[in-house]
This record gives sequence, structure tokens and C-alpha cells, in this order.
Amino acid sequence: MTGIYAHSVPGRPTVQWEPLADHLARVGDTAAHLAGVFGWGELARLAGTLHDVGKASEAFQAYLHGRAPSCDHSTAGARVAAADYPHPVGRILATLVAGHHAGLDDGDGIDRRLDPRQTEIPTFDGWQSHAAALPPMARLAPTRRFARSGLQGFTDAFLIRMLFSCLVDADFLETERFYAGARPVPRGGHPGIATLQARLRAHMDAVSAAAPPSRVNAVRAEVLASVRERAALNPGLFTLTVPTGGGKTLASLTFALDHAARHGLRRVVHVAPFTAIIEQTAAVFRTALGEEAGILEHHATFDWQAAAARSRDDGTRDDGTGLDPVSRLRRAAENWDAPVVVTTAVQLFESLYANRTARCRKLHNLAGSVIVLDEAQAMPLPLLKPCLAAIEELARNYGASVVLCTATQPALRRIDGFAAGLPIDDTRELAPDPPRLARTLRRVAVERIPGPTPDETVARRFAAAPRMLCIVNSRRHAKALFDRIAPLPGAVHLSTLMCPRHRRAVLDAARTALRGEAPVRIVSTSLIEAGVDIDLPEVWRAATGLDAVAQAAGRCNREGALPEPGRVVVFDPADAPPPRALETARRAAEEVLRTRDDPLAPDAIRAYFQEVYWRRGEQALDAPQLDGETWPILPALAERATTQAFPFASIARAFRLIDEAMEPVIVPWRAIPDDDRAEALLARVAAMDRPLGDDLRRLQAYVVPVPPALRARWLALGRLRPVHPLLEGALLRLDDMAFYDPRTGLRLEDDAYRAPEDNIIA
Repeated sequence: MTGIYAHSVPGRPTVQWEPLADHLARVGDTAAHLAGVFGWGELARLAGTLHDVGKASEAFQAYLHGRAPSCDHSTAGARVAAADYPHPVGRILATLVAGHHAGLDDGDGIDRRLDPRQTEIPTFDGWQSHAAALPPMARLAPTRRFARSGLQGFTDAFLIRMLFSCLVDADFLETERFYAGARPVPRGGHPGIATLQARLRAHMDAVSAAAPPSRVNAVRAEVLASVRERAALNPGLFTLTVPTGGGKTLASLTFALDHAARHGLRRVVHVAPFTAIIEQTAAVFRTALGEEAGILEHHATFDWQAAAARSRDDGTRDDGTGLDPVSRLRRAAENWDAPVVVTTAVQLFESLYANRTARCRKLHNLAGSVIVLDEAQAMPLPLLKPCLAAIEELARNYGASVVLCTATQPALRRIDGFAAGLPIDDTRELAPDPPRLARTLRRVAVERIPGPTPDETVARRFAAAPRMLCIVNSRRHAKALFDRIAPLPGAVHLSTLMCPRHRRAVLDAARTALRGEAPVRIVSTSLIEAGVDIDLPEVWRAATGLDAVAQAAGRCNREGALPEPGRVVVFDPADAPPPRALETARRAAEEVLRTRDDPLAPDAIRAYFQEVYWRRGEQALDAPQLDGETWPILPALAERATTQAFPFASIARAFRLIDEAMEPVIVPWRAIPDDDRAEALLARVAAMDRPLGDDLRRLQAYVVPVPPALRARWLALGRLRPVHPLLEGALLRLDDMAFYDPRTGLRLEDDAYRAPEDNIIA
């Protein structure tokens, strides 16, 4: 063959195609650059050199010329790696190369592909003339010392994921570069860490100067001074324990930017458990750093069109070249190549245990970063040990600093008596004397009502209290309680029966009313608890875990403006038994509520988490479900540590932070009668041969999760219909808005079904 190519350009002469030798060299160089941050550049370069050698086959070249169907080109390089390099290096390389398109496979799948008797592939003779000479083993050694985890097999499996991230991102970037041709795709170009640090310092100094003297503002200033001072500490694991209202969001950003500037770290990744918190946090960061600061807001419901409108308002228009800040950030969402990333725990942790290329691209950019885990106590118990293992590994071997940031620090440290906890001691706490801060900022008194409390009792209290919030444990209970108080002035409802855009509008209206004298009476599920900036004098909370009670208390007397402590009431609903999923947490909280004068004090919270972990036992802290059975992740890695045949695909299926028992319905909600944003978006998606990813992400702002059986029934009845033929049942829209209540959202009460939504607490 006279010309061997990696990529073709349909309709163009072969002189404009990409030679295989060029692609292999470029991907190898880029992968080496990406992995060099954590010391494994040469092994990544070799993976890039080998990843596409199978394209040297006659069968693949015939495919490029349109004369044959596509064929396997990934297995070839995997076989070269396994044959030419000893174990475990050969196995690591084979795993990376074999998975660079389809994703990391389970070990037995790799074994089948490496065995010529089980998997036949096209002959790829002559590939050596298109690839750099394979280096000796000595050249593949890392340039920095790696310390092994105490968890057998974990460090090796994690390294494979990080190298895979470098390889697939390099392959994406270099393929993008080739097809862009003479018009390079603009990436990066964001302000640097030092610039953002200076902007934030100026912003915080201005805020502090304008703040009136008060107990809360004095604490915020003290916390800010402490994190600035402690930014000089060596990178690693930290805690930041600041009561609600103590300014921990901007204090954590201040530490992160100061720490990154001091130690040459590359970016800040701020992680929160819920999308509602992400939106609020990103808005706070943009106010402090500027709209063009390179703040990547990465979650399912981010509206890139609205961001583009903000950008145009700032005078930075997109002229079609993709040079504007929003276009750069849209591309940065692919691999988190931005100075500040604000994202969800789902995005972070599920990516750390993913096997698909798109989810894994970003992982290498966690190396040399400051990662702030906001509301760290929200990590799910069945996945707690794998989450902690990943956090510790990032700090141990990838130069990351990780901050567990919360108002209710869970007992996640070994010094708290948690054997599987993190090696953090009190010298790594960033806040000054958390117990004293908690006493100083104590703004509520917690009451426990004995015995069951009927909804009628709660409704009577709503009638007497013009400004009150009640948080319950299921969507069904929220709807039933709201129906009782609906005639009262200022009554509003919040739950995931309402689409996200609807909920945001209700919260915005409630905040506006609270700034005046109007009554505000809110019934909500737990979605309002963490990070939602709202302040009421009285909050009732259906019995649940103590961390959730503390979060509910954070919506009460938030600014400390009341002459007396705000009132927080914990009650057992007589009309809605607690979901079984909350039973362990509720029982542990009951013990603390019964025995402690201040159940929200740091020592009480620590005792609560110790009780939760003791009740569950360590085995229950690594207990995801796979194919209907409990399938622990860490033992699965340990069992295969010697062979390196790790079950990556199975782990990716098992590791899910969100229960997928519910399925989405798109609701074209209107803020006002002539609001056509949702319908216009749905029409655009329906009209395209292949809907744009950005449009599908924007539809998340109109999603309501429903039980699968109900969704199927409504589809059969014609209440739902597919949005696009290609997406079929994967994307259904509500076709009759009579089934969407303008105050409470989707109407489910007329349909009989087993109520998995009784276990839905948002």
C-alpha cells in the first residue's frame, strides 16, 4: 500500500487525508504531555504510539476508501503491547489500547481479544514503519514516586483509568485538530490562577469593607483570614468545617485559589451533591471573578444559550469563530480544561469509576488540582468506601489537594474512629476552632415533638406562622401537606414533581417575597436543604438523619437577624411513614436528639456519624448493586490485583450515585403564557436528523423523574409522545399539560402504581 492513513476526508483527495504516522506521533506526544503531570508521560506516549497501529491493515484502509465496512483496529496494538512488554506493563498497555474506542473492558473481555483463537482481527503487517520505535522498559519508569494504597489493586486500577483518560483525550484532541484544518478549534485562553486569585482578593476585601458590624460578619472575616493563612500548608487532604452562614463557599474558593497559586496547582474543581447548589455556587463565583473568568458550570441542566446571552450582554459576542468565552467553556466541558470547574458529585465520582471514553476524558485534569467537596457528608453510604479511596488516591499520587467542606463534618477521618476513613488530623482543619465557631453562630433551637404528628397539626401551625418552611421525606407527602395549606397566603410547593426551571422560578419568587413583608409558607422535599440561600424564622423537619436536620436548620435564621434563636422542629409524620432507606439515619439521629442538649454541636454530629457507620458496618459502605445483587467494588479490585484483569466495565455499571429506578419525562413548562422556550427547544430537537448534545442537555431543565411503570402507562394512553424518532422511548414529552399542576407539578395521584416515589426524598 502506498499511502496508509488514520483519517479520511470524504470527497477530498488522499493528499488531504491524515497519514497514520502523523496521527500516532501526535497522539503519543499529547498523551505524554497530559500524563507528565503525574509522572507517567512515557507510558502514555507508548499507548498513543500503539493505539491505532491496527489501521495499517488492508481491511481498515479499504474502509477509509469506502470499499468495505469498518473493522476492529484497536485489538492489534493491544496484542503488540502484551507480546512485547512483560507483565504488568504489557497488560496495562493492552487494556488502554483495546479500550480507546469502546471503553475499558472487564479483564475476561481483554483476554478474549488478546487470544487469536477467540478473536480474529485483520492482518496489520508493516505497522512498524508508521510508528516510532518501541522504547525499552527502563524508559517507561515514572518520573515521580508512587505510593501504593493499603487497598490491594486499587493504585494500579486507578493508574490505568488516569492513563486511559490521557490517551482518549489526546486522541479526541488530535482528531479534532486534524479535521479543523487551517481553522484551529480555540481552546483554553482563560485567565490564569494568579489573575483569578487577585480578582477574588479584591472582591473579598471590598465585601468585608462594606459589611456592617455583626456577629455573623465577624465570624466570616475570621474564617477568611484563617483559610488565607493556611493556604501555605503542603498539598494533601484538608477539612473546612464552618457552620451555615459562616461564608464557607467563598472561603473555600479563597483557600483553593491561594493554595493553587502558592503550590503551582492547575485548577479548582468545586463539587456539590445537588444541581441546585451548583447553579447557586457558580453564580456566586461569577460575581466574584467575572463572567469571562473561565468558570465551567458542568452539570446536566446547564443552559449554554443563557450563558451565551450573558456573554453577549458583556460585549463579548460570538462571531462564528467559537472564540467567545462561552464557546470555549462548552468545549472545556468535554475534559474540564478550565481554571475553575463547578460540578456535581455524580459527575466527579461516576467519572472516576466510569469506563466509557467520554466520561473518562476529564480525569487527568484532576491531577495537580484543588478539589473542594462541598457538603461532603452527602456521599452515599453504599459507595462511601470507594469514594474515600478515590479521594485519598488523588491526594497521594496525583498531586491534588482535596478539601472536605461542610457545616456538619462527618466522621470520615481515621482519628474519628472510622477504620476506613481518611488520614486527616486536626492540623489540616482550615477553619479556626470549629466548635467555637459553632457556638458563636448558633442561631436556632431544636425541638423534638414526641409521638406522631398529623398533617393537620402542621397545617394549623402554618396558619399561625406567616413565614415557615416544612421539609418532608417524599414527594407524595409534600403534595398532600401542600394541599392542606394551599389556600393560605404565600403557600408554595417544591419537589422534583416540578421541573428544575419551575422550581427555580418558585424559589426566586419566595426570596423576593422574603425581602419585603409578604407571607411565605413553603412545603418542600429535601431539595431545599443543601445550599439553597433562603432564610425563614421557623423550620419543621420530618424525622430523618441528623445531617439533614442540620441542613434544614441552615434555612432558619440564616443571617442571625432574629432577636431570639430560630425555631427548628423535628417531628414524626403520622400520615407518612419514613422511607425504609432513611431508617438507619433516622434511628442514629434519634439517639443524639434524645441525649444531647445541642444536637447540632460538632461533637454531637460526629457521634451521629459514628453511630451511622457502626450500624451499617464497613461491608455496607461498599455495597453497590449489580444485576440485582450486592457487588463490592474494592474486593473486586483486590481479587484481580495480581493479574491486573480488573473488571472496569462491571464497576462502571455498579457504581451509580443516583438510583435509576425513575425515568425522565420532558415537561414544556411555561413561566408566563407566551414563554415558548421549552416548545422552541423541543421543536428544534425534533427537526434535526441528529439532535445536538447541547440541546439535549438544555432539555434537562424541563425533566421530571417518574416511575417506569407510570411512564409506560402514560405513553400507551397518549399522554406522552417521543420527542425525536431516533431517540424513541428514551426521550418522551408530556403532551397534555392538564397533567401538570402549575403549583405542584406533575399530577400522579390519579394513577395506581407501587410507589417507588415514596423513597424519593427530593
